[in-house]
Amino acid sequence: MKQFLDKVNRRRLTDDEIKMMNALKLAYIGDAVYEVYIRTYVMNNYRGNVNILNKKAVGFVKAGAQARIVEYLKPYLTDEEWAVVMRGRNQKVSTPAKNAKIKDYKLATGFEALIGLLYLKDDKDRLQELIIHGIKHIDPEVENV
Repeated sequence: MKQFLDKVNRRRLTDDEIKMMNALKLAYIGDAVYEVYIRTYVMNNYRGNVNILNKKAVGFVKAGAQARIVEYLKPYLTDEEWAVVMRGRNQKVSTPAKNAKIKDYKLATGFEALIGLLYLKDDKDRLQELIIHGIKHIDPEVENV
């Protein structure tokens, strides 16, 4: 991340700036980061054309799945991480939830905010640890993720 930011002449945000960032901004970047991890996982672990892979990926990224992941992860999250999830969950959203319960949509926003925070802090180990636990929870047949 730092090398990329250096190449495009942008500074890296400080930890304080990241912690104070609007939760919806964290969720904005977290959504994209999570999507890339899931698409990479699906592409490397399932066969089929892009339509089949996309359907499999949706099973991981839809609001209901993310809500289940964050509820599952709650006991493993630090107080700081859970606070970020709650900040994201409590944000007023201007777009309606598509094919999702509002509770799930809000929890998914909190999960994405946490992913965004970890990504911006460049905490790849923790980011990947939580995503791996989430994948195993949604796809219990996974053994060697």
